[in-house]
Amino acid sequence: MQATPPKEERDLSFQPSTTTAPRRLTPEQIAFYNREGYVAPLAAYDRAGADRNRAYFDGLLKQVQAARSDLDAYSINGFHVHCQGLYDIVTNPIILDHVQDIIGPDIVCWGSHFFCKLAGDPRKVAWHQDASYWPLSPARTVTVWLAIDDADRENAAMMFLPRTHNVGHLKWRQIGTDKAVLNQEIENVEQMGRPVYDELKAGQFSLHADMLAHGSEPNASNRRRCGLTIRYCPPSVRALHPKWNQGSILCRGQDPQNNWVHNPRPTGENYMAIVNVIGAN
Repeated sequence: MQATPPKEERDLSFQPSTTTAPRRLTPEQIAFYNREGYVAPLAAYDRAGADRNRAYFDGLLKQVQAARSDLDAYSINGFHVHCQGLYDIVTNPIILDHVQDIIGPDIVCWGSHFFCKLAGDPRKVAWHQDASYWPLSPARTVTVWLAIDDADRENAAMMFLPRTHNVGHLKWRQIGTDKAVLNQEIENVEQMGRPVYDELKAGQFSLHADMLAHGSEPNASNRRRCGLTIRYCPPSVRALHPKWNQGSILCRGQDPQNNWVHNPRPTGENYMAIVNVIGAN
C-alpha cells in the first residue's frame, strides 16, 4: 500500500447497500453488513476447489521466490492482470454475486494481494482502515478475504472492529515494517469495542467495507495462514493517482465514465511482468 493524498480530497463516508433483490446474500446479511461493516462466513469453493487454490498459490510463490529470492510471502500483490489462474479466482461468479449484492451490478476489480503469514511469523498487521491507504474517491471498495488456508485464532485470523466503518477516518500513527506488515496503526483501538475474529475454512470468504478497522496478530502457531484479498468497487469510484486504475478488470456491467482500464483475461502465468518491477522506482 502507498501514501495517499490528503483526506479532504477524498469522500471517505460509508454508503450502505440498498439492494432489494439480492443474488446470494439474505436481507439479514445485507443489514448486518450495513450495520457492522462486514459479513462472514460465505462459501465460494468446496474442498477440492480450496485445494486447487492452495496448490496454485504454493506454485506461484515458489516461482516468484525462485525468480527473486529477496521477495517474501507477502509479495504477490496485483498479479491478477498477469496470471490467468488468479484472474479466474477474482472473476469467480459466486464471489461476484455476493459483491454485487453490496455494490451493485457494475463491478471493477482493481486489486488483489495474498496475505500469507508463515508459521511463526512475528509481524502483525496493525489495526488500519484500508481506504486510508488508497487514493480513491469515494470510498466504496468492498474487500473479499478468501481463505487459502484455514484461518482461526490460533494462526492469527484477521480481526474486525465492528461498526468502525461508519465513524470516519480514524487517527493513526506510522510504525516500522520490521514489526508490522503495513505502516499505519490506528490509535486507541481499546476504546472501540471488542474485536471479532474472521475465522474461515479454506474456500470460505468474508466481505468487509474499506473503512472498517481490522488487523491481525503475529502467527505464533506452527501452521501457515494465507488469505487472498480482492478489492472490488463500482466504476463510479475514481483513482486520484494515475497508476491506481491500471491494474483493473471490469468484472461485470459497464464503466460509463471509462474511469478504469479494462484488462483482458491474461494468457498463461506471466508473473515475471510484475516480479521484475517490484521495488522499482
